[in-house]
Amino acid sequence: MPEFVFAYHMTGQPPATPEEGAELMAKWQAWVADNSDALTNPGNPVGMSKTVSSDGVADDGGANPLCGYSVVTAGDIEAAIAIAQSCPHLAIGTIEVAEIMEMPG
Repeated sequence: MPEFVFAYHMTGQPPATPEEGAELMAKWQAWVADNSDALTNPGNPVGMSKTVSSDGVADDGGANPLCGYSVVTAGDIEAAIAIAQSCPHLAIGTIEVAEIMEMPG
C-alpha cells in the first residue's frame, strides 16, 4: 500500500495560551490514536527552516515554512486526503499531501 507524507505548514497563529495549546495537543493525540493503523510515522514538529537554492540560503523558511510532518499509509491519495481532512492541524495551518515514490533500485 502506498505511503504519503503530510507536510504541515503554519498559516495561522499558534495557540495563544497554555490552555489552548493543551487543548490542541489533546485533539492531536486523539487524531493520532484514531488513525494509528494508517500512521506509519506520526512524525514530529520541526524547528525554524532555511531554504537552500542555487542563489544561496534564506533564513526565514520561505513564504509557507514547514512546521512538521507525518507519514501515512493509505490506499490512494484520496484516502490520504480524507485522513488529512480530519487532522486538528487545520485549525492553525495547512497540510500538503504527497505520495512517497519508490526509487528504482
